[in-house]
Amino acid sequence: MPQIVLVEPEIPPNTGNIARTCAATGTPLHLVEPLGFEINDRQLKRAGLDYWPHVPLVQHSSWGDFLKHQQRHGGRLLGFSRHAKRSYLELEYQADDWLIFGCETRGLAPEVQGNCDDLLLIPMSCSAVRSLNLSVAAAVVLFETRRQLITG
Repeated sequence: MPQIVLVEPEIPPNTGNIARTCAATGTPLHLVEPLGFEINDRQLKRAGLDYWPHVPLVQHSSWGDFLKHQQRHGGRLLGFSRHAKRSYLELEYQADDWLIFGCETRGLAPEVQGNCDDLLLIPMSCSAVRSLNLSVAAAVVLFETRRQLITG
């Protein structure tokens, strides 16, 4: 099953909304510190509603800590960035993929991008829009991944 990784997320409601999506789909959620909020933040809990007990949640103290975890489990690291050249729709997803999203204001750091097996983007028609909301982007990619794996 694919897993979502948020590297240094900053906005509690985004993480809460992603957590709700993870609960609904049984998708593990990995949070890589530092976080821009406390895990018991009221806005985070509100966005995730009462679904938090159903979220397979793993916290990592750093990107290096996450990489050690990922290397023990295997799978491809797929980074998502507006600067990527390849659309997320061009990839054939695998069950053990790690879907990696950066923080809301800075995106994926060069160090993180350098560890990714592939960098992908979500194409947008309007060049005036820099990016989608983090929770929307994570949901779009997760549901395409699930669609491929379920119907593939």
